[in-house]
Amino acid sequence: MIDDIKKDAESRMKKSLDALHHNFNKIRTGRAHPSILDAVTVEYYGSQMPINQVASVNVEDARTLTVVPWEQSMVPKVEKAIMTAELGLNPASAGNVIRVPMPMLTEETRKGYIKQARQEAENARVAVRNVRRDANHELKAMLKDKEITEDDQRQGEDEIQKLTDKIVGEIDKALESKEHDLMQV
Repeated sequence: MIDDIKKDAESRMKKSLDALHHNFNKIRTGRAHPSILDAVTVEYYGSQMPINQVASVNVEDARTLTVVPWEQSMVPKVEKAIMTAELGLNPASAGNVIRVPMPMLTEETRKGYIKQARQEAENARVAVRNVRRDANHELKAMLKDKEITEDDQRQGEDEIQKLTDKIVGEIDKALESKEHDLMQV
């Protein structure tokens, strides 16, 4: 019973950590990475599709992405979608290849991205703490219903706290790594 609560809590905490990594990938570091365009959607036969489902996105060099739509007629639509995505990117098309150069980051934009990364990390920490609170609440409810003893409850809470500390530590490491990436010139 307690193991089920612990496994559920661990699963939910890891999802928060995965979401943090996904959100960190959206914050650009000045280096080209295909995940920067993950949030971009393109109109494709009347519906909005993620860019990676209508084109291949590859890294040409450290500062340039290449986007090759699978259909020639999609080139202007993909180019416009990248421009209007508010990512600060200016694509240029040459035939059926769209090149997206990554602009250099200024000190001011770096600090803004670090602030954004810290906010994402704090949101992940809050999510993990909410999972801990829910798990502890379930343990207290089980104690109240006399399904477990006080010792079992205390032991379960200790295990959940250790799990929380471990996941929060991983969040802090991920944030430190992202800040390091952002500060590299």
